Amino acid sequence: MSIDTISLSGRKKQVTNKKMNFWERIYVVAILKGMQTTFKHIFKKKVTISYPEQQRPFSPVYRGRHTLMRDEEGRERCTACGLCALSCPAEAITMKAAERKPEEKHLYREEKYAEIYEINMLRCIYCGLCEEACPKQAIYLTKSGRIVNAGTSRESFIFGKEQLVMPLEAAVNNTKQNQA
Repeated sequence: MSIDTISLSGRKKQVTNKKMNFWERIYVVAILKGMQTTFKHIFKKKVTISYPEQQRPFSPVYRGRHTLMRDEEGRERCTACGLCALSCPAEAITMKAAERKPEEKHLYREEKYAEIYEINMLRCIYCGLCEEACPKQAIYLTKSGRIVNAGTSRESFIFGKEQLVMPLEAAVNNTKQNQA
């Protein structure tokens, strides 16, 4: 006896209801095949890593934590254009723009800067579209192995500028390494 069924893709699939023989009814063959798979994996090398002491190397295409970059003079590159927030499919980025004051010229590159810049790491899918959309190369997903640590509250996963902006010392060190 055969029955026509329709799968989720919309294609018809013919299903038969054939009688099982004696060996199939007592499931001996299926049990032996399962035991064969189990014994095959018993003698393989284990891939367990003792985590804090040993760390697995990151893939070359790894996308880690977000970082708001600084330029050669230590000023923030972000001009609060909002393209990163618009390109984010998870809508994880929120920002508020502000005008730069004359005494803040050493802090920000352009007349406009991101007064508030937040990324909800619980929503972020690490796709890298924010990095690609930024015309000033202000946001990067680090490849240095910086990961988002575990937390106990939802608020600890909303990263503000204090967690995202590259430290000033790192910006100065990058400039010195590029010049050498």
